[in-house]
Amino acid sequence: MFDHRDTLEDLNSHLPLKDKIISAHQVIKQNYDSIARIAVTLYDPQTHVLKTYVDSSGEDKPLQNYQASLDKAHSLKAILKKGRPRVVNNMVTFEKGEQEHTKRIGRQGYAASYTMPMFHRGEFFGFLFFNSYETDVFTEKVLKELDVFGHLISLMIINELSTVKVMDAALKTTRKITHLRDPETGSHLDRMSRYSRLIAQSLVGKYQLNDEYIEYVFMFSPLHDIGKIAIPDSILLKPGPLDDTERNIMNTHARKGREMIDDIVTNFNLDGIPHLDILRNIAEYHHEALNGSGYPAGKSKSEIPLEARIVAVADVFDALTSRRPYKEAWSNDEAFDLLKQLAGEKLDVDCVHALIDNRSDIEQIQQQFKEDIYG
Repeated sequence: MFDHRDTLEDLNSHLPLKDKIISAHQVIKQNYDSIARIAVTLYDPQTHVLKTYVDSSGEDKPLQNYQASLDKAHSLKAILKKGRPRVVNNMVTFEKGEQEHTKRIGRQGYAASYTMPMFHRGEFFGFLFFNSYETDVFTEKVLKELDVFGHLISLMIINELSTVKVMDAALKTTRKITHLRDPETGSHLDRMSRYSRLIAQSLVGKYQLNDEYIEYVFMFSPLHDIGKIAIPDSILLKPGPLDDTERNIMNTHARKGREMIDDIVTNFNLDGIPHLDILRNIAEYHHEALNGSGYPAGKSKSEIPLEARIVAVADVFDALTSRRPYKEAWSNDEAFDLLKQLAGEKLDVDCVHALIDNRSDIEQIQQQFKEDIYG
């Protein structure tokens, strides 16, 4: 009676998304061994950028840690215009393509591909790719089965990202309920989250970071100061310097942020959120210093989680280059000089250099997410 085994039982388990996609890929290969890779890219509607997210690849990683403007990816944009998936049974069609992602796919040797656009409630949020080293493998019979797996994978991604959005919404709602205001604007969060992503991308080689980790640093970094909700207005909104007592109260926001996240995870039953430790570490440890002089735990050097070190540099840089009630905005060069002085003492050296070495990307982010003078 119980002899049959569900071939997709891994999808019911508490596994990371990547492992679930690998499991689904293995099931597909039982019938269609020519399917060599499944890959997912996510779309950022604010910047119109496509970002690699997760894949089932083993050693085949032609597009790891890659992003590109959808506006410049004409073949992918055509898929959206049609509103239907695209079948390419012979990649020779694209061998003269000028885009970097097209060249990388070509160098990898893929001969055919099937690309599905992913939508949630009518809104486009990314692409799903099936690749093969053989030509003419995507027959109607194969496509009918891949469509089922494609929508299943799409739903898994929607479920994972939706859970993260529930957490974000819960924290924002908490902020409104408490009637407390953080003086930092939405533009600050847009910029510093993208600086964080930029830093993480630059550290891929040294720390062997994957696309999923980078994406979660990007998604969770705007929640770094969520604990400020619990700081009184008289301190949070004070236009001048804080005295010692006020500073000690302000410094409690890091631990309060961690406690708030844990409470919301428990109360909203969100313990299934992937990479939750990344969020906890960012909230609690982004004010730690390499020399142990930071707070709340006085951690030093590698004791400080990498994601917290990344966000610390991104946050300090944007604070320096932004106008505040008590100061004017610094120039990028002035901010870079201070970051260099703090590198190795307060801030992580690799993270500082990762930011400074990407000046053109920084300026593009600053141009796109300018400060709202009306707050």
